[in-house]
Amino acid sequence: MSKKNYASNADGLSAEDRALNTFADLMIDKITNMQQDWKKPWFSPQSVQLPRNLNGRFYNGMNSIVLMLMQEKKGWQTSRYATFDRIAGLNFTKNKDGKTAAVDKDGNKLPHVSILKGEKSTPVMLTTFSCVNAETKERIKYDDYKLLSEAERAKYHVYPKLQVYNVFNLDQTNLRESRPEMYQSYLDEAEGRKFESAEGMKDFPALDAMIEKDLYVCPIKPTRGDDAYYSVSKDVIVVPEKAQFIDGESFYSNLLHEMGHASGAPSRLDRLKPGQSFGSAAYAREELVAELTAALVSSQYGMEKHVKSDSAAYLKSWLDSLHEDPTFIKSTLLDVKRASSFISQRLDAVNVRLERYGWDADFSDIRKQNKTFTPSFSSKPSQQSTTVASDQTVKEDNVKNEQTEQVAAKNINQPRFHR
Repeated sequence: MSKKNYASNADGLSAEDRALNTFADLMIDKITNMQQDWKKPWFSPQSVQLPRNLNGRFYNGMNSIVLMLMQEKKGWQTSRYATFDRIAGLNFTKNKDGKTAAVDKDGNKLPHVSILKGEKSTPVMLTTFSCVNAETKERIKYDDYKLLSEAERAKYHVYPKLQVYNVFNLDQTNLRESRPEMYQSYLDEAEGRKFESAEGMKDFPALDAMIEKDLYVCPIKPTRGDDAYYSVSKDVIVVPEKAQFIDGESFYSNLLHEMGHASGAPSRLDRLKPGQSFGSAAYAREELVAELTAALVSSQYGMEKHVKSDSAAYLKSWLDSLHEDPTFIKSTLLDVKRASSFISQRLDAVNVRLERYGWDADFSDIRKQNKTFTPSFSSKPSQQSTTVASDQTVKEDNVKNEQTEQVAAKNINQPRFHR
């Protein structure tokens, strides 16, 4: 069992507990504001780009949500974050003789980069893994462990450890003045990725291909009508046709909500359980997971995600759970992390194939892998595939959920359910 990351604090809380309190406070503020105007998007346009560190690595789903909410709250313009040490490191370069002051191309010492006085960091959580051979006590990297065969993995003990890091947005530093060109490059990238057709309706080629070529884990059926839902018993997603929505962004974000539900089927991430009836606390929580999953994946592609009208009815329930249950925020955000990764891994696999071989590419291997839930995806036929994160491994649970969950489209007042 991993140990909590304790620090010497006057309040007696561990770093993990303090981070979770920060996460809960941000979510409470956001949902409270959305109660006043539920037509606002989950993430505002300036925070729609997924946050990254200075090396360009994206933060995971849970940390992404927290950092985007904080960026929106503070009005930061960039989506890049760094620890105190990483920011201080911008003032030096390393060589064989040690560290020397950073200089420009003419050899002049660059202005000092520092965090602005009074600025406070935002906590992020990272789980690291120690992999130790049970006999030899040899340690290997987790990335190397994932490449081992099942028999070889059995020889190792894997110890997870949750660590909390404190990061600053670049707008909390003087980078704008000290390194204007670097700051501008990060500012430019914060506009996000946009897919737009000549007619002005946003297009999402990878998602369009998933629909037309049946590449998701279950069929997606655009149908003339007003209902958007995922049926557990039939394992199918039904959505209104794209032309029925005011824009492509609304169509895709509503579809991603239902894809989020589908990721939780018993044969996949196993969130959907018997007894999650309409109006129950478990049902309301699943709605929040689907909403945040859709918002996070939408943000990855530069789109906004507005609260579905039927989901708006759960705002009070979400607030009550955040106030009453200390574990609610952690368990919910972890499920959002798994669900968003589940979807984005599959979208990325389709997108890579489209970029390399075009619309008429052979997707048969991707289709087969998704339908059988093989946790790997190939960027092109007959080549080594990319392994999905281990936290997406399906739990082996034979519980069968006979209930059909349906979530209504945004213009429908009441959702419909069938057993």
